[in-house]
Amino acid sequence: MANPIIEVNNVSRRFNLATERTDTIKEYILKMARGQLFFNEFWALRDVSFSVEPGDSLALIGRNGCGKSTMLKVIAGVMSPTTGSVKVRGNIAPLIELGAGFDMDLTARENIYMNGAIMGFDRKFMNAHFDEIVDFSELNDFLDVPVKNFSSGMLARLGFSVATIVEAEILIVDEILAVGDAAFQRKCEQKMDNLLSGGTTLIFVSHSGEQVKRLCRRAVWLDHGQIQMIGDSTEVYDAYQRFLDNGCQ
Repeated sequence: MANPIIEVNNVSRRFNLATERTDTIKEYILKMARGQLFFNEFWALRDVSFSVEPGDSLALIGRNGCGKSTMLKVIAGVMSPTTGSVKVRGNIAPLIELGAGFDMDLTARENIYMNGAIMGFDRKFMNAHFDEIVDFSELNDFLDVPVKNFSSGMLARLGFSVATIVEAEILIVDEILAVGDAAFQRKCEQKMDNLLSGGTTLIFVSHSGEQVKRLCRRAVWLDHGQIQMIGDSTEVYDAYQRFLDNGCQ
């Protein structure tokens, strides 16, 4: 039997939240040197464990602040767990934060090539796929506009188009389908369907029960950084919805 493509083992992640504001770096350093910096511990994740098989599709669901995005960042290697471990056996195409990886002062054209280089693609490869990226994003008229002038929907189009230019073994998507128009959302969903049918593993975060049930076979429900339920996506989302309907009791 093949090993899971993702193994999350007893992962916890702590953040230290400053209890008072410091307005400058100098003030921060002085307070730190004098032992005058005070923090509250916030545990975004606590002892989270699950595994994902190759080609599976898993949704992370829960209220805002429950730890979904933190979990994605730990899986993607953007941050390390405070305790526990994550094993990933495959290359990842992460769509975690809107505009992450973009230089906002560069144009869409420049960002396409820059992101391609970050993903390990040479200029020859990007030249060969440039038109495909642009056609999918539908941003032909904005290629030479700095992306700082883009709407959130336009950023989503560009980010999704670049990240899915090749069939990555693992696709991580965090709320990117919540922006933009309905037609482009359907286009992205069709692209993800094609990737899944080709064997790509999907980790998906969304507040849309319809998208979770349609795109994902399984779901993990997180609340206050802890797993409340894991299993079939429809069963887990319906249980989560009942929890919300009952006033989160």
